Amino acid sequence: MGRHRTLENVRRGVARWPVVVAGVATAVALAWIGWTWIGDRLEQRAVAQSKTCPEGDIVVRVAVAPSAAGAVDEAAKRWNAEKTVVNDHCVRVDVAAHEPSQVFAGLTGDWNEQTMGGEPQAWLPESTYWVNRLAAADSALIGSNAESVATSPVVLAVPYEAVQPLEDGDSFTFGDLAALTTAPDGWARYGKPEWGKFTVAMPDPTSNTASVLALQCAIAGVSPQRAGPVTVETLTLPEVQQNLTQLAAARPANVPGTTVDALMELGKAGKVQGAPFSAVPVTEVDLYRRNLGLDGKPKPAAAPLYEVAARGPSPAADFPFVAMSGDQAQIRAALKFRDFLKHTAQQEMFNRIGLRAAGGAGYPREAPGIRWDSATTSLVPADATTTQQISATWANAADGGQVITVLVDVSRSMRTQGRIDEVKQALHGLTDRLASGALGIWEFSRRLDAGRPYRQLVPASPVATSRPALHTAIDALKPATGTHLYTSLDAVYQAALSTYAEGKRNRVVVITDGPNDGGMTYSQLRERLRDKNVARGKLPISFLSIGSDLNRRELTELSRSTGGTVSVLTDASGVDGALGQLLSAEG
Repeated sequence: MGRHRTLENVRRGVARWPVVVAGVATAVALAWIGWTWIGDRLEQRAVAQSKTCPEGDIVVRVAVAPSAAGAVDEAAKRWNAEKTVVNDHCVRVDVAAHEPSQVFAGLTGDWNEQTMGGEPQAWLPESTYWVNRLAAADSALIGSNAESVATSPVVLAVPYEAVQPLEDGDSFTFGDLAALTTAPDGWARYGKPEWGKFTVAMPDPTSNTASVLALQCAIAGVSPQRAGPVTVETLTLPEVQQNLTQLAAARPANVPGTTVDALMELGKAGKVQGAPFSAVPVTEVDLYRRNLGLDGKPKPAAAPLYEVAARGPSPAADFPFVAMSGDQAQIRAALKFRDFLKHTAQQEMFNRIGLRAAGGAGYPREAPGIRWDSATTSLVPADATTTQQISATWANAADGGQVITVLVDVSRSMRTQGRIDEVKQALHGLTDRLASGALGIWEFSRRLDAGRPYRQLVPASPVATSRPALHTAIDALKPATGTHLYTSLDAVYQAALSTYAEGKRNRVVVITDGPNDGGMTYSQLRERLRDKNVARGKLPISFLSIGSDLNRRELTELSRSTGGTVSVLTDASGVDGALGQLLSAEG
């Protein structure tokens, strides 16, 4: 009996542990199932909450250059159809096609909602040139870095009969344009002496993207850095200044105001002889659109114009996307949409409307005058400051030399963060870059000259003969005391009127960092300007304001009443670029 109990006890010991293991396994399995169920429920709840957009709906308005608007609008439809959520906001993207010059004017002036719709939260112009120009006018408007989403090379548009002569043998470069257009028989170089002078229509580079890019490449072509980038130092080289002077002098008469209008004029002729000019710089996509009448203008000419690519480095429009400053949620949403535009599906849409992109899709098959293999080595673009100085240097050359009177604030606050040093550097650069025209320098503060708050350092006189005196005067600028702005501006304006040069662009430029703190009041100055009965635009007053201490409403009213502009800088590091942007503006 004892042996039986012993065996029974052994059997019971062996049978117990499988039950324990099975129980633990079952508990773990049930826990895993429960945890998975809870996780799925939480995930489903999170997804449901995201689709309900707990932070609400927002709209991102994007102003787009017309040549890219079709693809961006299609991308926006895809984005909106997907009910895209960004940081718990439901985001709808609205696209509006506007010329870059219109957007720039609206953002730096008064945005007209009746004609242009709501002010944009993002901008996609044809070129970074426009972003740089906006930053130079008011850097606080820019909310992100600019990133390219597509490109289009700048080519020459010519009648069909000119293609083979230009492409055979000694083909053209943009650096050749000055010598080519100043020769009385430029077409002889291409075996067509009977065609006479080779002329190129470059509508105003300050408002036409292809013109400013072609001009930049023409400058690079005669500089040591043939492939770019052009720098501010490049613009002081004698060969570059001579090149700009020659290009300006060789401009054909009555060049239309826009690139599209110039293409239409050349297209009407259909041939070289008898045409108002021989060629027009244009982005490839704009020529494609013009040849098919896709640009909203009247129907294209019966015979399309043809693209000819330059030999060597050529410029390209880079179609950058940039968010405007403002609501952070809208900025984040705008940048997400920018990233969306870089996806393959959207890049293919850019290809299909005639832009170069990374989508790999075929370009339009119906493209008279266009050969999609025409791109050559791209020019390395100039930086933000230099792009504005190129426009200013060209504007001065094209006008036969401006008459510029600069009034510089030397109040105590100009010591702040080295502001006066940045201003002096910019004025030295301006003095060296002006190949023609006249420049005068005044300073103002308080009790600078026998009780007067202003002092004339150099009267407006030809730069060619007064450079040493101008450099000496600029070096002598030194911060003093107060800011008697309006009394000083009245004196400078009267002096500029008394020496007004007919037939030239005359302007007064004020560089200041603080509000008027004594002397003549704003109302008194407005009355005196009104009493002078000066026609708007004859002698514009433009302001370059540094910092946040100015009364910008008063400066804006003064500038607009005379046809001038206001440039706003958060700090003095952008003085050089802002001065270039200001001096290239019409007025």
